[in-house]
Amino acid sequence: MSLSKALAGFIVQTSYPDLPEEVVSFTKLCILDWLGSALAGADKPPIAMIDGLVKEWGGAGQATLVTGGKSSIAHAALVNGAASHVVELDDIHKSSIIHAATVVIPAAVAVAETLHKSGADLIAAVAIGYDVCFRIGEAVSPSHYRYWHNTATCGTFGAAAATAKLLELNEEQIVHALGNAGTQAAGLWEFIEDGAMSKQLHTGKAAMNGLLASCLAQKGFTGPSKILEGERGFFSSMSENPDASRITYRLGQVYKIVENSFKIHASCRHTHPAVDLVLQMVQKHGVTKEKIARLRVGGYQSVLAITDNPNPDTVYAAKFSAQFCVAMALVRGRAGLTDFTEEALWDPEIHAWLEKVELSLDPEVDRAYPEKWGSTLEILTTEGKTIRFATEYPKGDPENPVTAEELAMKFHQLAGHIDETRRKAWVLQLLNLEHLSDTADFWSERSYVS
Repeated sequence: MSLSKALAGFIVQTSYPDLPEEVVSFTKLCILDWLGSALAGADKPPIAMIDGLVKEWGGAGQATLVTGGKSSIAHAALVNGAASHVVELDDIHKSSIIHAATVVIPAAVAVAETLHKSGADLIAAVAIGYDVCFRIGEAVSPSHYRYWHNTATCGTFGAAAATAKLLELNEEQIVHALGNAGTQAAGLWEFIEDGAMSKQLHTGKAAMNGLLASCLAQKGFTGPSKILEGERGFFSSMSENPDASRITYRLGQVYKIVENSFKIHASCRHTHPAVDLVLQMVQKHGVTKEKIARLRVGGYQSVLAITDNPNPDTVYAAKFSAQFCVAMALVRGRAGLTDFTEEALWDPEIHAWLEKVELSLDPEVDRAYPEKWGSTLEILTTEGKTIRFATEYPKGDPENPVTAEELAMKFHQLAGHIDETRRKAWVLQLLNLEHLSDTADFWSERSYVS
């Protein structure tokens, strides 16, 4: 049996009643968390450009755009997928290195809204989509991540899986959908060199392409049956040492969405362990910046590859600078959505600390990655002493979890431009999503961005 066939069987056979209560509750939190990020990103410049183009192109008024109005389901997946990734507060799965929400949920919500599916149907589709892309991400990582943005490449499969479930495709159709999702999978890390806007294109297109693959399959459009393990398939072309066993291991028995992590800092997740350590150092141990001469951050290889930038020159680049994030956390005591500004970027005090933050590879931390996204922090004090801190799990990991109340608070912060009464009603609706009879009402509490 091909791997696509195994995944197709799982998708067809899994429905809302099969999901454990823990999975249902967790999936609702993922959807709430995604929506907050999408609302916060809706008015950002890259999203305005994509939205403007979509509205120039036109499209059937099938599904709601987070930017306001409606368009085709494909355009809704594109815009809403891009919007939910731009503020860098969307969720992350450690071992697959995937931000699943930003690709799976916009595609699923667009289809569910258009087909008037229930909230329970949406929950099941999202849980399935997460499961599929996480398994594929685990199979090709960590080597795949060196050049490829896993959220874009592997996420395309997740969007296809979720939408295939909502479209009620049969196993043969799903095999074709996965095949054509895989052949569209793309997203290169080169954008990081320029701080380019491509990262938002990655997630929007992954959501859109996965949806396209499923809709075409519904019409009989065929795709490669062994897109993963085939001789010229995804594994062979995009990973040095793929592990196919990750795809089927306890498939349908363990729902991997509950392994997901949530972000509380508005920066690349690879910066979070060090930021957490800085905040703990100050808040719990009383080591203030006045007592510090230098800071040494030890991380895994991806920390250096993605976030080693001691001189960011844009706000977006600052979110991918471990040095800047550490310095800002030390100076300002936080690294939230409203902290990454032009004023902060050129703050003389933060810039003075950039020169005092040293980033290096820690072999022990690197060996534990990607199962553990840890960090070490060595403080050289003004008195010549060295103090060492370490963490294996940043705040928001399942091993160091946030609560539903904390995620609701995060939603209120991200959607702060919306009336509080409407925000509270929206949170209540999403935390009880399984009772929503028609997901055409999913956006009912939306106060559109002007």
